[in-house]
Amino acid sequence: MSHTVPRFAELFAEARHTAVHLEMRDAYGVSSEGDDFKRWQETGERDTDPTSPYWAPWVDLVRRTRARGVIMRRARIVSEPVSDYIRFEHGGTPVNLAAGEQVRWLPRRQASGIPLPANDFWLIDDRVIRWNHFTGNGASSGGEINEEPDTVKLCSTAFEAVWSRAVPHDQYEIR
Repeated sequence: MSHTVPRFAELFAEARHTAVHLEMRDAYGVSSEGDDFKRWQETGERDTDPTSPYWAPWVDLVRRTRARGVIMRRARIVSEPVSDYIRFEHGGTPVNLAAGEQVRWLPRRQASGIPLPANDFWLIDDRVIRWNHFTGNGASSGGEINEEPDTVKLCSTAFEAVWSRAVPHDQYEIR
């Protein structure tokens, strides 16, 4: 296990084939989303402009990664009825799709029986895991890199099981 955690741009620059992301929380309290989430709660309006200061860095990173032929997939396991945060996240997902990510949603009840790791993660080329750690209130508490073969296999198997059961974004109805 490495304690040096590369930035996402560095991590994705190393990707050759795949970058998959599994999200399992019903709410995140990441500081960079705070203003956008608050505005959405107050007005119902969501920033979906891929060129906005909020989205542009991510959209650019995804497009550069995809331009090299890397397939990027994101799966989200959610409780239903969904939380306000998941409604907010769902409203912004068209930007992820426009950037080149594939996104699917899996109701938590349908995830029963899938062995899942305890933390959200990115898995690059079925060889490097970047764990995303969060505090109890959803704030980011840093990342961690792991390349242990058994752990990589757990994450790969978990992601593929979730992906196979999950609903593509354009077919998932918020409940």
